[in-house]
Amino acid sequence: MLNSLPETSEELLEGEWSQYEPYFRELAGRPLAANNVTLEVLRVMEWLEDWSKVSEHIQEQYLRSYLGTAVDTSDKEAKKRLFKFLDTIYQPALDAEQTLKKKLLANWLQPAGFEVTLRNMRAEADLFRQENLTLLAEEQKLCTQYDELIGAQTVQWEGQELTISQLKPVFQNPERDVRERAWRLGAERQLADRQAINELWQKFLGLRLKIAANAGKPDYRAYKWQEMLRFDYTPADCRQFHQAIEQVMVPAALRVYERRRQRLGVRSLRPWDLDVDPLHNPPLHPFSEVGELKAKTSAIFHQVDPQLGARFDIMVNENLLDLDNRKNKAPGAFCAGYAISRRPFIFMNAVGMHNDVQTLLHESGHAFHVFESAPIRCSQQLSVPMEFAEVASMSMELLTSSYLTGGKGGFYTTAEAARANIEHLEEFITFWPYMAIVDAFQHWVYENPEKAANPAECDACWGRLWERFRPGIDWSGLEDEMVTGWHRKIHIFQMPFYYVEYGLAQLGAVQVWRNSLKDQAAAIASYRHALSLGGTVTLPELYQAAGARLVFDAGALHEAVTLIEDTIEQLDVKLYRSPQNGDFHKMIK
Repeated sequence: MLNSLPETSEELLEGEWSQYEPYFRELAGRPLAANNVTLEVLRVMEWLEDWSKVSEHIQEQYLRSYLGTAVDTSDKEAKKRLFKFLDTIYQPALDAEQTLKKKLLANWLQPAGFEVTLRNMRAEADLFRQENLTLLAEEQKLCTQYDELIGAQTVQWEGQELTISQLKPVFQNPERDVRERAWRLGAERQLADRQAINELWQKFLGLRLKIAANAGKPDYRAYKWQEMLRFDYTPADCRQFHQAIEQVMVPAALRVYERRRQRLGVRSLRPWDLDVDPLHNPPLHPFSEVGELKAKTSAIFHQVDPQLGARFDIMVNENLLDLDNRKNKAPGAFCAGYAISRRPFIFMNAVGMHNDVQTLLHESGHAFHVFESAPIRCSQQLSVPMEFAEVASMSMELLTSSYLTGGKGGFYTTAEAARANIEHLEEFITFWPYMAIVDAFQHWVYENPEKAANPAECDACWGRLWERFRPGIDWSGLEDEMVTGWHRKIHIFQMPFYYVEYGLAQLGAVQVWRNSLKDQAAAIASYRHALSLGGTVTLPELYQAAGARLVFDAGALHEAVTLIEDTIEQLDVKLYRSPQNGDFHKMIK
């Protein structure tokens, strides 16, 4: 039946709706009933697999079209192909998918392993509105415009044109005046787009309010909650999580900032003081070019688990990594899965910093999720809650932390690895309050859409949340830079309400890491088993399979921060007794 679908990457990029429509029409009309249960089960499963294959081709065409614009935001032909897809395939495909969902849901038979999938389909079918198809396509186009704005932001630094990402290594310069100059230069360039981003924001917000209204939802948050299939927690749980973070993690973050301030010997901690080594060591330089980054990362994964190492090598050998930063490349980092081959693709913007190592380890966790769940027969069963998808990635950041030094895969000396791990664990602590800002901001936006339509009100809200969750950093004289921080959080624009997942998953990842400290082999086995389940079980069950719990309370955060701070204290010994730092550890006590 499926022998005339586009197959090669070139064919997929040029795919037309006329190639897909006959298959959807046949699937919609194919009878599923049979004279006996066994035959009907076989018919339904064959039908589901055929539907899966058609959907996979459309998903892959979209991914390849989007990647064309992400790898080069100035590529007009790639943008044209993406917009053509959104206008001529995306909308009718959503409509056709809705028809097949209704057909399956009307059938009395519920195939084994599809319980969660059918629950999700019911929610999606209930949310579907024909009049929203054009609006959803328009929203994707606005996302591309945001990428274009951010991707074009460059500055002149010491005779070179640099992207904002390429400027970041300067923030690690031991000379404070150099850091400040670079930071202010980047911030000035970002503020130059303030009006353009504000105008784009108003378009996003207006569009989303229409989408929610069309779906009959009281507000966009209710719409998004259902779209994101959040069955296992509520907005009230998010507020509880914010409060727990304020109670436990804000004081812990203050301890991190105060320790940094004292070690730097400065009166107050400024934004350009957050990335430099507090002992005035030069910036960590883990790799010189992306080939080295790939080779050393491969060696690390082989030490964690040989099968994971082999899977990373597949990505290297099949050119499934686009790691370097360059002008006109979309911002950020992500891992996407090619639906047909069940292969992952990692996109990021490496500039030679330790954060690049952490980003690749993180995105590789997502990639391993693609590999582990690949044997699942139907793509409909691969929809994994993002709250767990991020456990896959954040756990890998911690599971690899013991392998940054030594052997051919080592990025660092023992002291440098201790320094890198301290920085990473401190970032875990300081991230939770930042996550709370982003999530609370989005709740405020969609609870107060009339106010949020005014960018000045958004600035004010962001400023209030910043003061609540991120004290300890001196932003005096930098008020505009601080209150427009929401401009630079891509999720607010492109993935609304997608951020609390990171905070929940980070808490889950610490639990997986804790288990690995007791029995690494067992922890890795549980981790891989949980990834192999795809979306066939509920979110709490996925956490349980990985050896963790989905929780929102202060007690769980206190357990996490105790482990993290105890580990930092142990690493401090390695770092401050290293030859390069002499007796500095005596001086700071």
